Amino acid sequence: MSTANWKVERLAGAIGAEIFGVDLSRPLDAAERAALRALWLEHGVIFFRDQPLSSAQFLAFAEGWGTPVEYPFVKGLADYPVIIEIKKLEHEKVNFGGVWHSDTAYLERPPMATLLLAREVPPYGSDTLFANQYLAYETLSEGMKKLLDGLDAVNTSAKADTTRTREDRLAEVGRSDAASQYEATHPVVRTHPETGRKALYVNYAHTARFAGMTEEESAPLLQWLFAHQKKEEFTCRFRWRVGSLALWDNRCTHHSPVNDYHGFRRVLHRITLAGDKPRR
Repeated sequence: MSTANWKVERLAGAIGAEIFGVDLSRPLDAAERAALRALWLEHGVIFFRDQPLSSAQFLAFAEGWGTPVEYPFVKGLADYPVIIEIKKLEHEKVNFGGVWHSDTAYLERPPMATLLLAREVPPYGSDTLFANQYLAYETLSEGMKKLLDGLDAVNTSAKADTTRTREDRLAEVGRSDAASQYEATHPVVRTHPETGRKALYVNYAHTARFAGMTEEESAPLLQWLFAHQKKEEFTCRFRWRVGSLALWDNRCTHHSPVNDYHGFRRVLHRITLAGDKPRR
């Protein structure tokens, strides 16, 4: 396979690209991996179609990007503990991670990236939205940048209220060794370790307050930032099909799954890749 046969189509002006002509079921050589990584760093999230990968093939592809790690609250597949199911059943009303967020920002070392592979999809709906957090920062006024550049924020798993929103799922596949709560303090603006660009790094699902402030004091500015981060001009929208695969950079993007397919089943497989501690 040659990169010359690849076709890249941008999904939107701000973020996201679909890449065609790539067969992820076979090992990629160093040049192919480098080319894909460059596209990923450029677009924030990249998508592939028609990739009916086995769990072993999915894991092998993920390992070409980084080190897979287990999700803190949910057990993985029996033979592949780093692969978890993102599942919503026909009778369920609440979906997994159904708000704008950056994955597990409540960890001391949040993940670098997340991969999602569609196994079963409903006949309509269930799209995922993505938002560019470089642009969320870069479009702020100079005064707001100066204020935020010096702040840290406290991120907690308690804000996501995991046990309430996925109570039945956690009873089925919850990890017995998970902590009851995770909390980590990170810069409000982080510098991407590969691109050197600054990105806004608070999120609605996990950020509870600014360090050194109360939640009440923090709320007005955080609410403004949460609304700003998901402006339409920062986003793209991806429609899933069976075999679709998404890979997003958790250090500079947000995502939100649309919960508009009640009565239908949706199953995706997810792998999370280890990251570093966010830095200014």
